[in-house]
Amino acid sequence: MHDDRSLVEARLRRVLDERLRPAVYPESVPLEVAVWHAPDEPVPVAEGLAAEPEPIAVGARWGGPWGTSWFRVTGTVPEEWAGRTVEAILDLGFDENMPGFQCEGLVYRPDGTPVKGLNPRNQWVRIGAPVEGGEEVRLHVEAASNPVILDYHPFLPTQLGDKETAGSEPQYRLARMDLAVFDETVWQLVLDLEVLGELMAELPVESARRWEVLRAVEKALDAVDLQDVGGTAAQARVRLETVLSEPAVPSAHRISAVGHAHIDSAWLWPLRETVRKVARTTSNMTALLDDEPEFVFAMSQAQQWAWVRDHRPEVWARVKKAVADGRFVPAGGMWVESDTNMPGSEAMARQFVHGKRFFLDEFGIENEEAWLPDTFGFAAGLPQIIKAAGSKWLLTQKISWSQTNKFPHHTFRWEGIDGTRIFTHFPPVDTYNCSMKGSEIAHAARNFKDKGVARYSLAPTGWGDGGGGTTREMIAKAARLRDLEGSATVAWETPAEFFEKAEAEYPEPPVWVGELYLELHRATLTSQARTKQGNRRSEHLLREAELWAATAAVRTGFPYPYEELDRIWKTVLLHQFHDILPGSSIAWVHREARRTYERVAEELNGIIDAAQRALAGEGTRELVFNSAPHGRDGVAAGGAGTAPAEGRTVVTERPEGGYVLDNGVLRVAVDGQGLVVSAHDLESDRETVAPGGAANLLQLHPDFPNMWDAWDVDEFYRNTVTDLTDVDELVAEDGGVRITRTFGSSRVTQVLSLAPDERRLLIDTEVDWHETEKFLKLAFPLDVHAERYASETQFGHFHRPTHTNTSWEAAKFEACNHRFVHLEEPGWGVAIVNDSTYGHDVTRTVRTDGDHGTTTTVRASLLRAPRFPDPETDQGVHRFRHALVPGAGIGDAVREGWRINLPERVVRGAEEVAPLVTVDQDAVVVTAVKLADDGSGDVVVRCHEAHGGRARATLTAGFEVAGVVATDLLERPLADSPLPQLEGNGVSLRLRPFELVTLRFTRA
Repeated sequence: MHDDRSLVEARLRRVLDERLRPAVYPESVPLEVAVWHAPDEPVPVAEGLAAEPEPIAVGARWGGPWGTSWFRVTGTVPEEWAGRTVEAILDLGFDENMPGFQCEGLVYRPDGTPVKGLNPRNQWVRIGAPVEGGEEVRLHVEAASNPVILDYHPFLPTQLGDKETAGSEPQYRLARMDLAVFDETVWQLVLDLEVLGELMAELPVESARRWEVLRAVEKALDAVDLQDVGGTAAQARVRLETVLSEPAVPSAHRISAVGHAHIDSAWLWPLRETVRKVARTTSNMTALLDDEPEFVFAMSQAQQWAWVRDHRPEVWARVKKAVADGRFVPAGGMWVESDTNMPGSEAMARQFVHGKRFFLDEFGIENEEAWLPDTFGFAAGLPQIIKAAGSKWLLTQKISWSQTNKFPHHTFRWEGIDGTRIFTHFPPVDTYNCSMKGSEIAHAARNFKDKGVARYSLAPTGWGDGGGGTTREMIAKAARLRDLEGSATVAWETPAEFFEKAEAEYPEPPVWVGELYLELHRATLTSQARTKQGNRRSEHLLREAELWAATAAVRTGFPYPYEELDRIWKTVLLHQFHDILPGSSIAWVHREARRTYERVAEELNGIIDAAQRALAGEGTRELVFNSAPHGRDGVAAGGAGTAPAEGRTVVTERPEGGYVLDNGVLRVAVDGQGLVVSAHDLESDRETVAPGGAANLLQLHPDFPNMWDAWDVDEFYRNTVTDLTDVDELVAEDGGVRITRTFGSSRVTQVLSLAPDERRLLIDTEVDWHETEKFLKLAFPLDVHAERYASETQFGHFHRPTHTNTSWEAAKFEACNHRFVHLEEPGWGVAIVNDSTYGHDVTRTVRTDGDHGTTTTVRASLLRAPRFPDPETDQGVHRFRHALVPGAGIGDAVREGWRINLPERVVRGAEEVAPLVTVDQDAVVVTAVKLADDGSGDVVVRCHEAHGGRARATLTAGFEVAGVVATDLLERPLADSPLPQLEGNGVSLRLRPFELVTLRFTRA
């Protein structure tokens, strides 16, 4: 037989495009349209419906950036359409290639009842099936003219990302507002042919099945009269019945389709717009659930559910019913789909506490899966947090974006720093916006790494980010793929149903130990420094507020601010969303975030101040409150007392220029360029700075990645570097020196100081930053030979190699730490601690002259200046604090990391304050002291082993205790945990490395 395959395939494409798809709506009449433009921010639904609109014609431009326009469409169904299905086609000016990234609408009836969302791939509204003819149609559309930020030429700087700079130029042109007859037979034929055409393209050319499909398609096309598509579509479908009914082979890959609409809680739009995106999508999905009995839709992020509840009660009622029916599924059990690299220990725990508690309180549903398809890598401390929250599964997609190395599994157990293992799945479909294309389904089956031992994978299906979620076309395709020869099988299932099947068939999958590092988007550890600082400082202020409020409540009857703390925690957790904290959102988002963090700080400082004053009482004595989990300067952890008199630091001039700082513990030499050329640990007689090197070295790199400007830093940035060594001013100050430099259009002032009797060089850096597409680093070349270093992560630390033996190690050229980075040789180490930075790099070289020793250089990432999506990223003044700690063991790194983030507070009062809780072992770190969330007055204490070894400790309550239980993160007793043994008011603990424990004390 002659090979006419290409001829038939080309015929199929043209007939679909030019004849069949247009014939889905064979007849139409225009609707009358009028519009009212809201003057500023979105208005309540009642106000939009009541506004008096003015006529607007199809083809007219509408919608300034970030505006809201209320369209009223009216018309009459023609009498001659009686008995037929009629839909309104409402095209606001959509580009079908941009679902979720442009204008959107929500359709209402005149009484304010929401109907469904309007999106580029979802422009229809059902009027009747069938109609009687003569019906009056009146609909209202709340249309958002969100500007296109990420356009066909992506990553171009734009002022559209902030309402304050976006201007008022109309963004869209009204395209179509019609009533139309919907021919379902033609629509079904289109989907038959799409599924078969897409399947055919994925089958081997030499396979019999491909040619069977080809011949069936050809016969169906022969049966269609292109001048009478509606009249001949049914007979064309008959010719496809046999080929569509051939069952899949028994070994076919099995896909669990989960209706999904990944909605970024903020990204290329502000938070307020996400509230509306969620309302549109949930309206769409509840309507679709009514029409499609097999369909199941899952939505994560408790914050987004709360937005619907609080802002769109009419939509919420439909959502609640669908949840009760088991068809609309809460997923993930987190407050938002957060970043997981940068949130601190308690914040990561509270993501699950507040997320899971919301779903329990609202629906009585407990999630067992963490759902994070789009998060930019996963910290090694996360598995035990998932388990401690009462969950056991994890789903993500993003690791498939890695540039260098292909992850070896799709289903596996992920082991965290404490040994906890979580059953984890990476969907091999490699997208969290699956649309049921044949190419996607075939890719999932081919790509699945665990063939031969496992057969199940998951496909999150639907347009995200306001694109409207799953469409009826996707559901129709899935129905044809349920059991189709040549394809993987597809069935709608909940996340829990998938995980139960996947784990049952693959009970002993391979194990991956340590972080799940994304080899992409590394610059998100640095972009938008103020947002990151706001997060870090909010986390520590929340610790202080809970600690002192709980202490004051127990000791003085201080009213514990349950509601205020709950609200503030949720605000901070929201801003840990994976496009806010990582700094990859538009200017509007980060402008609002800065103001939010200021309000959070003001309110938390107020709570802290009130609680501390209640504890201190009336008096004139200066009391130092220590919020850190370690005693310092004579003041107990979690207590308040009088700090002893300090020694002094001597500052002298160096004969060769610069100064020497000496406090009897460290001797630091600062040369005439303001660089630290020596940091001598006097006790061990050990030099910290590598020979020929200089610490406190600011380095500037060009920074223009190949794409994803705010997200990415590409390794070639290192090829060019400028050392900032020119000094405008170098002067001695009390206990230190001040250095001023200028470079480019920017200015930096640093104060280097030695606190008396402390083995810690403080480096306070203020940068007035006005560079563009530059990367600023702070370098410390250390005389340490280490093959690995430790970075703090949630509830512990994680080791990374300093070498680049393999491509996996080389790819980690920018990584995340929390409060410290630590390197050591046996018996002696160095820590670099920080108060607000996350990104860093560590490299090693062997010196070719002198002692031929190893120089290990740690560099903290301070600032970037990408121009997309925020063209003014980080312009202005920034302040950072770092400390170099020579002679530090891992315990010193932990302690100094807490110290730099929790400075002492001085309050005048009457007497010292004893801690509410004490621990007799430094390796056991208390991360939270609070009252139980249920208002019972119980005291909750969370702690973990922080040094990476075994620890025995006694945790003692500073109040009379009636009982104690070990709990999960939600403060519920653990069924499988023995009751802690009380000895007086104390509990003996035996902890594994990095083990996390939550104890709940009932007060006597």
